[in-house]
Amino acid sequence: MYSENELSQMFGLSRQTVRHAIDMLEADQIVKRVRGSGTFIRENLFVEGSARRNRIAVITTYLDNYIFPKTIQAIEHVLFKEGYSVQIAFTNNLVNRERTILEDILEKDEVAGLIVEATKSALPNLNLPYYQEIQKRKIPVLFINSFYPLLNAPHVTMNDKQAGKLATAYLIEKGHRNISGIFKLDDGQGHLRYAGFMEALHEAGIAWDESRILWVDTEDIKDFSKLQAKIRDRLEGCSALVSYNDEVAFALMQVLGRIGIRVPEDLSIASIDDSELAVLGNVKLTSIPYPMERLGWKAAGNLLEMIKNPRFDGNYEFELHITERDSVRELQA
Repeated sequence: MYSENELSQMFGLSRQTVRHAIDMLEADQIVKRVRGSGTFIRENLFVEGSARRNRIAVITTYLDNYIFPKTIQAIEHVLFKEGYSVQIAFTNNLVNRERTILEDILEKDEVAGLIVEATKSALPNLNLPYYQEIQKRKIPVLFINSFYPLLNAPHVTMNDKQAGKLATAYLIEKGHRNISGIFKLDDGQGHLRYAGFMEALHEAGIAWDESRILWVDTEDIKDFSKLQAKIRDRLEGCSALVSYNDEVAFALMQVLGRIGIRVPEDLSIASIDDSELAVLGNVKLTSIPYPMERLGWKAAGNLLEMIKNPRFDGNYEFELHITERDSVRELQA
């Protein structure tokens, strides 16, 4: 291609404008910069570039989780409307499965961008170099729901720290002081919600007892009955609990019923997600709504902006409110 100076003179534009235009062409895989040599139009442009410019990869942990279908549908709707096809893959929250998917994306080299839900984002992950290689190829990566703190990539999520704080503050407002919490150990969302939990207690002048916190991982959630003894021990003396999400709260209430703890008479529960599970049981859960569809719309829209403009900041966190139902009892002063 002509140099930046030549293009500036030919079209009467500033070098900054020309440089930005070339950045966009490079992001779209139309041109390639070679240090010390200049900028070149890619060979076999139609074959190499056309598929990439019209395909987005979406990677999530699960398909059948109560949150993801609505989020994925929203993502597909926005991208399809803009002329993109969507390639969906699921990790089942397994790091090795995530690596296989990323290796395939790198080998085929056909996508214009990635929307990803991080796998076990609170744990060390050896797959970060794969994401970094994708970013080196000027392919934008946007995370949803959770993200890797060590990876320099934007995310669209709910404000998880605020969620934990809001649920805890609600219980405090209802007169509870002895508050337990159950949080997910292997996902970053669990750590952020725990941080909000602690902050709410601190601001209310309530000392938290770490022995009352129950940490669970992906495998634990599949069968809560194995934790029955630990649950009974951790909840002793507590009048309320903050649950990581509705899935955990629903499973927990089954165990509580077996050990004779009534909700909300003996234990109040404030949860997060406000999913279908929140209203499925005999006791309807007070819960903080997860912005399922709005998150999908926002994530897709932000990724499209990142494709158009590599300098676009794709970060966004949703503000929250709480939906009151039957699972929280107000204590009399």
